[in-house]
This record gives sequence, structure tokens and C-alpha cells, in this order.
Amino acid sequence: MATQVTVKNGNLDMALKKFKQKVARDGVPSECKKRECYDKPGVRRRNAKKEGIKNSRKRDKKERNNRD
Repeated sequence: MATQVTVKNGNLDMALKKFKQKVARDGVPSECKKRECYDKPGVRRRNAKKEGIKNSRKRDKKERNNRD
């Protein structure tokens, strides 16, 4: 899958920023990081559980702030 970004008015910095955003939205950096090394299934489950706890705490904190 090829990602293309046009450079407008010679503004290379803005084109690079748009490219990075598109690549990040597609999930390429996280996929590369995930494939760097093998994780055992138990470690994968443990990390997923930690991530879920962290996200639920964030969500709860956000809801408490919205109520106040």
C-alpha cells in the first residue's frame, strides 16, 4: 500500500508532517514495534490487561471531570 503526499508551494516540512500523520493513522509504527521481538502468549495477555486497566482509569477520570 503506497502512501502519497503532495508538496504544495515547496513546503516540504508540511508535506512531511502530513506523511507522518497518514502513516501513524495506518498503524505502521505500532505494527513495526509489535513485530520487533516475539512475546509469549502469557506476556501478551498481561500487557493487554495492563493496557485495559490504564484505559479504563483514563476513561473514569475523564467522566469524573465532566460531571464536575
